Amino acid sequence: MSRSRPPTAAGIGAVVLLLLVAVAIWWINRAESTAVPSDPVDSAQLDSLGVAPAGPMSGYSRDRFSHWAGTGDSCDTREIVLQRQGAQVQRDAECRAVSGKWTSPYDGVVMTKAADVDIDHVVPLAEAWRSGAARWTDEQRKQFANDLSNPQLFAVTAASNRSKGDKDAAEWKPPVKGYWCTYAKNYVTVKAHYKLTVDTKEREGLAEMLATC
Repeated sequence: MSRSRPPTAAGIGAVVLLLLVAVAIWWINRAESTAVPSDPVDSAQLDSLGVAPAGPMSGYSRDRFSHWAGTGDSCDTREIVLQRQGAQVQRDAECRAVSGKWTSPYDGVVMTKAADVDIDHVVPLAEAWRSGAARWTDEQRKQFANDLSNPQLFAVTAASNRSKGDKDAAEWKPPVKGYWCTYAKNYVTVKAHYKLTVDTKEREGLAEMLATC
């Protein structure tokens, strides 16, 4: 009668490696399935945006865009974004994320502390002001700053958020070039929804990123 040999260390290592690869694939697929969907964007939607020089910053203040508004159940917009875009997010009785994992789409960095996560406005508040929001009411600006329906709010690293600042699509692009297509689609979708204009260089920057789709 033949007797089976006990598994070797190499064999066990191979099985563990296969399991790790399977978990990684599952994790990537899960992140893609839970990400905020981007509305379909083509050149026609980019062409539909009004083209105009950037307006002045006179009168601008971030306080004119009241952000992280309460959404009920003790939650505010920031916490909703953290829960929506994170994995295995646990929150306390006050809706604050106390654990979880977030992958910044701009630079691919993984964060495990909510305090390290910034929430980015795809179309910056100041850019919105320069392209039409200066004429809005404060309530309209509040809606824009807390928009959970359009692809406007994303959990990202503080470094990428601060390097972007209030720069438009001509002045800043995500460090991960593979994300340019999605970023430009999101940007155009938000500008189109709010009927905001683009300047010439901004439009060229968007076209450059959309060309990677």
